[in-house]
Amino acid sequence: MNIAIVGVSGAVGQEFLRVLDEQNFPIDSLRLFGSARSAGRRYAFRGKEYEVEELTHESDFSGVDIAFTSAGASTSKEFAGTITRHGTVMIDNSSAFRMDSDVPLVVPEVNGNDALLRPRGIIGNPNCTTIQLVVALKPVDGLSPIRNVHVATYQAASGAGASAMDELVEQTRQISAGETPTVEKFSHQLAFNLIPQVDVFMDNDYTKEEMKMFNETRKIMHSDIKVSAICVRVPVLRAHSEAVWVQTENPLEIRDVRRAMENAPGLVVLDDPRSGKYPMPLDVAGSDPVYVGRLRKDLCDERSLSFWVVGDQIKKGAALNAVQIAQWLIENDPSVGRSRRE
Repeated sequence: MNIAIVGVSGAVGQEFLRVLDEQNFPIDSLRLFGSARSAGRRYAFRGKEYEVEELTHESDFSGVDIAFTSAGASTSKEFAGTITRHGTVMIDNSSAFRMDSDVPLVVPEVNGNDALLRPRGIIGNPNCTTIQLVVALKPVDGLSPIRNVHVATYQAASGAGASAMDELVEQTRQISAGETPTVEKFSHQLAFNLIPQVDVFMDNDYTKEEMKMFNETRKIMHSDIKVSAICVRVPVLRAHSEAVWVQTENPLEIRDVRRAMENAPGLVVLDDPRSGKYPMPLDVAGSDPVYVGRLRKDLCDERSLSFWVVGDQIKKGAALNAVQIAQWLIENDPSVGRSRRE
């Protein structure tokens, strides 16, 4: 396969390189793209060095099978036509096209077949919090249709980029040294604090992040599921956590839900609370699967259950899911890379 990465200098772009190597992804050629500021930088991959090309409207993607894009929504919108003009499949990590009706929004374990219907040559990579949520919801929905989901997220600093992680570390050092902490990346001090706001507020007093979870979950699962979320930034470096309450159409036995989750692809059940075994971001950071624990019946409603979900939002929540979409295409869509196979 001939691969391109757009936005390679960013945190997710760098994760693309690591994940492609970890997954032993078949690559015949690799091209790296970035802004004028990033052009000329060199990055090592599988023993070779590659130079970043400046992305312009004259950039030629005619030999590229799949382009992973993670350079922000405005860049994706501006250059989508340039990238897909000659048949390149664009797997986009931004929010630019996620809710467009002619762009599939894909989590392979949940709705891989949607990737086959991409009239614009674009596949959306969902928001990180949505990805780990739907991976956990899918086996439950297979037992009984889900009606409502309430979720509280505990989102790591890395969800706002490498500079946000640096600020959390620096704030912790400053406070320990008795200094006044520097607050630049977030609206409030994050160290030793919680911020009940991720992204900007909408007219309904939900944040944009919270509405992403509502809208994207329905699109991915082809369902009228209602998701009510409160998204919280927490002083954790990497890996997002979610407390989830799910109401199903019919009452479910926890043993059946557990069995379904244990058999679900991409999901690991770590649930022995009496022995102190449950997913935590410190342990999950850098891991591929989504982890679930604290599985139990909801005391308020016989048709409801609750559980705890943790996933690395840079891996499964971003780069890994995009690479898994590409892997799914290679296995299931003969048109991808066909000219080189012929």
